Amino acid sequence: MEETEIGQDRVLVIFLPDCHESLAGIIAGRIREKYNKPVFVLTKGETLVKGSGRSIENYSMFEELVKCGDLMEQYGGHPMAAGLSIREENVEEFRKRLNENCTLTEKDLMPKILIDVPMPVSYINKELVNEISLLEPFGKGNAKPLFAQKGLHVLSSRVLGKNRNVAKLQLSDHTGCVVEAVYFGEADEFVNAVKESSSISVTYYPEINRYQGRENLQIVIRNYLAE
Repeated sequence: MEETEIGQDRVLVIFLPDCHESLAGIIAGRIREKYNKPVFVLTKGETLVKGSGRSIENYSMFEELVKCGDLMEQYGGHPMAAGLSIREENVEEFRKRLNENCTLTEKDLMPKILIDVPMPVSYINKELVNEISLLEPFGKGNAKPLFAQKGLHVLSSRVLGKNRNVAKLQLSDHTGCVVEAVYFGEADEFVNAVKESSSISVTYYPEINRYQGRENLQIVIRNYLAE
């Protein structure tokens, strides 16, 4: 989608005629999470096109809909989410108008990562991991604590798994502390990026890896920046 005209828009308007309208909001939310852009997903109803929108922090979705009110049959919502109905012949003009009015900058569109504490990996021990586990169960409304450290050096890295979606690493900090790390995702892309870098900055959470009766500390990398 990134290479299409719509993919270059700062406000995404995606028309999925065959999608059930009850799924539009869920799909919009997933796309918003991936691209960090305001998203409207439109579906075809019996007489009108219906849609749901999900927004980002610096874009008041309802205020922007008001500016396009003449194109819609109905609309409503708040800064972070909205719903609307519109005639199919107005969909393209709706997309163009939203983007013409949009004042989001490249900085606004950059994903924001919120951490709990910047914490050196040398601070990690089993007692700390056990204390964190007292906060469980983790999930929606009680996210797992996220830590961060800059300037880690990659000592070794390899890709694991039949689907090549796991990377295992050894990292060291400026004190010489060595820690095992694991990354889940596009492992080949990740390993290639860190091999070409002098250091990486990461967000992570610590855990105890238990395997065949043995326990060892490791960090799970959530986000990274190869430097």
